[in-house]
Amino acid sequence: MKYPISKDFFPFSRVAPPIHSARGAGWLGSMMRPPRWVRKDRDGEVSATKQAVKSYDGAEISVFVITPRGIGENAPCLVYLHGGGFFFEGAGYHYKIAKRYALACACRVVFVQYRLAPKYPHPTPAEDCYAVLRWTFENADRLKIDEQKIAVGGDSAGGALAAAVCQMARDRGTQAPLFQLLIYPVADRRMNYDSCRSYVDTPMWNAVLSGMMWEGYVKDINAPDIAYASPMEATRFDGLPTAYVETAEFDCLRDEGLAYADALRGAGVNVKLNQTEGTMHGFDIVQRSPITVAAVQARIAFMRDMFS
Repeated sequence: MKYPISKDFFPFSRVAPPIHSARGAGWLGSMMRPPRWVRKDRDGEVSATKQAVKSYDGAEISVFVITPRGIGENAPCLVYLHGGGFFFEGAGYHYKIAKRYALACACRVVFVQYRLAPKYPHPTPAEDCYAVLRWTFENADRLKIDEQKIAVGGDSAGGALAAAVCQMARDRGTQAPLFQLLIYPVADRRMNYDSCRSYVDTPMWNAVLSGMMWEGYVKDINAPDIAYASPMEATRFDGLPTAYVETAEFDCLRDEGLAYADALRGAGVNVKLNQTEGTMHGFDIVQRSPITVAAVQARIAFMRDMFS
């Protein structure tokens, strides 16, 4: 094997998504659907209710509110933004991890079905996610959520969106999330990092796919709000919520995630950094791996501490 990725992650450590163009990725992504237990609310441990949220342009987007059965009122909440290169809907394992967070942290999870590139390029996905964050704050009483304990998190492209909505809340003077949970996040459109130059053929995701992703997601690199697509292009990093940043070792996105953590720290933001080893991008698709278990436990410990 070219990269010493843990054997825990076989066979995913040997495959990459069958993406050959942004248009093809968008078509594949549009075919994905939430798992049956979410769509039909058929889980014994959590309930899942679908709700509609009006976005910035008047369009309605869907969210699933995942709630541990028997949870009390005034619960914490995590607004979760799934990964998928801005092209794909949430995969089954995204929903499983969201359920795990809900149960382990005794919180509600608002799982966002934001609109996808290339049909809906930047700024639509970020604006959709920001609209859901605002909706969550505005409907906290109805949703039985503690308004002071609303956080945002995401993996991969969802990590970029989570970072973006924190910047948007700061810049627009609206309520900020309690914290941001950034799991192997996309962070920089410019891709000027050693990991991008080195990992052009890594499994699950690589720099070639990242280049294709940016071509499909950002149509105007000179847009004044480019930082809401590419968080490292922000002009300032102060005034943002406490962050948990997790990276994967053999991942083209590793160094941009580390750079974002450094930028936040340099601006005085509290950062918890977890650099996982023997991992590739999207490694937590293998949820029984001891490495995945440890990483998920670290995320949960951080969230519990922040929610408490």
